[in-house]
Amino acid sequence: MTDKLTPQMRIILATVLSFLFFALYDHFFIPKNPPIETTSLEQNATPTTTTSAPADVKSASSVDIAGAPTSPSKLGETIATIKAAGYEVQIDRLGRIAKFYLEEGKYKDDNGGRFQLIDASQALLPLEIRFSDKAVNEDAFVMSYSADKDTVDVNENGGSIVLTQTLSNVVVTKTITFFPSGRYDLHVKLSTPKEYFISPGFRPSLAVDSYTFHGALIKKADGSIKTIDDGSAKGDEHFANAKIVAGADKYYTTFFYELDKGLESVVSVGKDKDPLLFVKGNDDFKLSGYIGPKEHVKLHAINPELTDVIEYGFFTFISKPLFSLLAFLHGIFGNWGWAIVGMTIIVRLVLYPLTYKGMVSMNKLKELAPKVKELQKKYGDDKQKLNTHMMELYKKNGANPMGGCLPILLQIPVFFAVYRVLQNAIELKGAEWILWVNDLAIKDPYFILPILMGITMFLHQRITPTTFTDPMQEKIMKFLPLIFTFFFVTFPAGLTLYWFTNNLASIVQQFYVNKLFAKKHEEPKVEK
Repeated sequence: MTDKLTPQMRIILATVLSFLFFALYDHFFIPKNPPIETTSLEQNATPTTTTSAPADVKSASSVDIAGAPTSPSKLGETIATIKAAGYEVQIDRLGRIAKFYLEEGKYKDDNGGRFQLIDASQALLPLEIRFSDKAVNEDAFVMSYSADKDTVDVNENGGSIVLTQTLSNVVVTKTITFFPSGRYDLHVKLSTPKEYFISPGFRPSLAVDSYTFHGALIKKADGSIKTIDDGSAKGDEHFANAKIVAGADKYYTTFFYELDKGLESVVSVGKDKDPLLFVKGNDDFKLSGYIGPKEHVKLHAINPELTDVIEYGFFTFISKPLFSLLAFLHGIFGNWGWAIVGMTIIVRLVLYPLTYKGMVSMNKLKELAPKVKELQKKYGDDKQKLNTHMMELYKKNGANPMGGCLPILLQIPVFFAVYRVLQNAIELKGAEWILWVNDLAIKDPYFILPILMGITMFLHQRITPTTFTDPMQEKIMKFLPLIFTFFFVTFPAGLTLYWFTNNLASIVQQFYVNKLFAKKHEEPKVEK
């Protein structure tokens, strides 16, 4: 063994640095609420694009989606307003959802203003229709729709509006029924068959960070999920019989769904290679849609399959069960903060065999540290002999220098899964814990949790056996609690609460393991 980092320390530092990279890049380099593009649709219009299907989709044929030659005078002109308890919708003269506001109290900005998920200046609006025939398409972006009523109040049974557009050779009728949950049913009828494509709209742009998914999400016919991040659209992707076609950011989404027959969907290329979603319609076309927050309970109530739009990245298969556990505990405690505490403790108990094994290994290595130093002094110039004698020493005493690494490695996916759950769960927005913590989705206003987290991290470090052979390594590790405290000052309180609770559990477990080893050393003395 040389004076370089031990295997255990390499794993620990790799975990710490990975966490810091993701977290710091997110919090310090990516704007949380970037302004919605103000470029007009005329500038953002997608040119006539031929989107061919992949070779493995035999049923797909190439399609032509005409551009959107929208007149700037049409932007922002409202012909109807739909009001529900939780949201407000404004329909523009082109029969699209031009504005969508959330009305619930927790969806307010710092000035008390409503959150706006859809804005008329976005590249693509929900319910926008584009015809393959260029002449018909140009006509469609000139002629205004008429509405059968100016305002619609949405009650428990829903509220409907009929929009009609008369073109030179076809009449388009959209019947939309809105429901309190944010769901809506759409029925499009054409007087004459024409090939067209309709969009669920461009993703909301309120909560975009560096690594949480934002872009297009398609639940394919086989139930698998395909995601296309902003900036990575290829423009040649076709999905036959897709169940869900969604645009989403971290917290919010707009999507179409048809869970039985599916939807023939096409992904076109927008500005900066952002994915633009379209669904191929027909002269008598029905589907359902949703606009709003990615709240698990709300989506599950509409249909359990719709919760698939809540995407956690690579560790989704771990994150989803963890969120289910978190939601279950919230049902018991009635408080998301205590639910986080409960989830953390349960995760620690499940991982106990792994963490216990790692702690035991570190204690054994600490016991052998003096003998390791002797070997280093004796064979310091001969690395081969040093390693040979060290392996013999470990084997003789039943110690494994890698024994503390595997348990840590196996816990890394769980750690990142928990991190993603707490970062993505919109349920934590506006959720109180105790006393001073009034919103688990934002930083602790008085920095109490970050400080407690740093103190418990320091205490855990003090009682954890180490095998440092280099004083510099030891100094670096001693500074980690201070570094973490500094960075956690800006992190969401829910995430900091998790880390603080996890530290407390680690301290209890470490005390227990240390006590077992102390008792083991006392037994021979008693026998004598």
